[in-house]
Order: sequence, then C-alpha cells, then structure tokens
Amino acid sequence: MKTKSLVLTGVLLALGYVLHAIMPPFFLGMRPDMMLTMLFLTIIMFPTLSNVIVAALATGVITAITTTFPGGQIANLVDKPITALVFLGLFLFVSRYKLNALTAAVLTFAGTLVSGSIFLATALFVAGLPGTFLSIFLAVVLPTAAVNSVVMFVLYPVAHSIRKRSMPAQSKQIQA
Repeated sequence: MKTKSLVLTGVLLALGYVLHAIMPPFFLGMRPDMMLTMLFLTIIMFPTLSNVIVAALATGVITAITTTFPGGQIANLVDKPITALVFLGLFLFVSRYKLNALTAAVLTFAGTLVSGSIFLATALFVAGLPGTFLSIFLAVVLPTAAVNSVVMFVLYPVAHSIRKRSMPAQSKQIQA
C-alpha cells in the first residue's frame, strides 16, 4: 500500500464517519450506513486487495463502535469485509467496460443491498431483529441504498478529478 493511497483512504473513511454520525435515524432508531459510500469510493479509487482489506476492517471497526443497532457490533465486523470483497469483484468486472458516475452509483446501490442483507442476517443470528427482516430491509436498507447511490453519483466525479490530479500515472485505472 502506498502512503498516498493510505492517507486518502483515511480521509475518505473519516468523512464517512462524520456523515455516519450526523445522519438521523430512519426507522426504529436505525440510521443508514453512510460509511459504505466512502468504503465503496475508496475501493473504486484504490482497487487493490490490500487497500480493500484495510479499508473494510477499519470501516467495520468504526461502524461497530458507533452502531446503535442491537447486535450491530458483530454484524458490522462480519458485514464490511464480505461486502468490500463482493464490491471489489463487481467493480473489477464492470471497470473492464465503462466506469462513470452512473455506473459507480449503480454499484453502490448493489453493494449497499449486499451489505444490508449480510448485516441483517448476522444481527438476526446474533441478537434477533427489532422487526421482521423484510420490514427492516424495506424501511432502512432500500432507502439507504438510494441515498448512498445519490451521494456516490455526486462524489464520484469530484474524487475522480482529485485522483487524476494527485496520481496521474495511476488514474488510468479509473475512467471518467
């Protein structure tokens, strides 16, 4: 891992933490996971396995510490690494064709659905859910996926521009 990518990963995850902390609850006191958007943006910007693992573990720990969901600590630690690897696979597949803000938003939507499903399944197994799986999925995961997608659609062009300016030789990995 290069120092520059590690620093930018840290900055993106810190921004994700701030977004995660200020986001109001949607349903039964549950907040959408805005850290996912920053995790996905980190993966898009630095799609190496070592960076993905570090970012996923850091995101899992941060969200585990800040969660208000019953059993959410363990669920976050299980969910983030799996989701990050699935997202990396999807990203590597799609990036062979065309990657732009819309593609990044669609990948974010899919990644959030994967994350929400793994999170809820793990929480159900560990501590039970405060409602049915389907009701929480519809009331929290789907709106979170939509919000994360919009945020990614807005942030991707900015992040891509920053990456092109700061790392011109490596920015060919991501196309505008």
